[in-house]
Amino acid sequence: MTTLGLIGAGNIGTALAQVALSQGWDVVLSNSRGPETLAELVEELGRGARAATAAEAAAAADIAVVTIPTKNIDGVPVEPLAGKTVIDTNNYYPQRDGQITALDDESTTVSELLQAHLPTSKVVKAFNNIAALDILGDALPPGSANRRALAIAGDDEAAKATVAAFIDAAGFDVVDAGPLAEGWRYQRDTPAYVARFDAPALREKLADAKRYKDM
Repeated sequence: MTTLGLIGAGNIGTALAQVALSQGWDVVLSNSRGPETLAELVEELGRGARAATAAEAAAAADIAVVTIPTKNIDGVPVEPLAGKTVIDTNNYYPQRDGQITALDDESTTVSELLQAHLPTSKVVKAFNNIAALDILGDALPPGSANRRALAIAGDDEAAKATVAAFIDAAGFDVVDAGPLAEGWRYQRDTPAYVARFDAPALREKLADAKRYKDM
């Protein structure tokens, strides 16, 4: 049985938990407030879901999802995620996260910061440019006309293949944007951000992306 471990249980995390459960996976959810605060959500999700601490969710995960404010990534458990594929859904919002110099001057990206924090994990940026409701609402079977596509970026090809298979099972085509350093192409305020495109159109939007300093 495959287990999805969630570090963060907000709207995106909840939607991905539903996707995983629909595939017959187990789901372990966590948040910053403690497992007891997730009792109602676990009951709603039903069989296969349970709550735990962040460290326990990370340890249980075959695939982990980090879906928390960027300002909090230093609190993501490191050792329990060693060697594991980690999906990063995060975006940088200065009004929420405060000013982060390395992101403001674009010398790195959100997912590269998480990868630096998790040096032995395999971080893949995904699900950061889709609204939570659309993860379930826009899903279509493989081969459907005008199927929505989602972008991924990562430095480990095997990890990207694993995440691509999960995205396909969730109901979306996949466009590989390249290494983590290219993840900025579908961050907030770019043409690909939170908009519905099929794979050819998404590739065009990724190519059209501009750095914030050039906007």
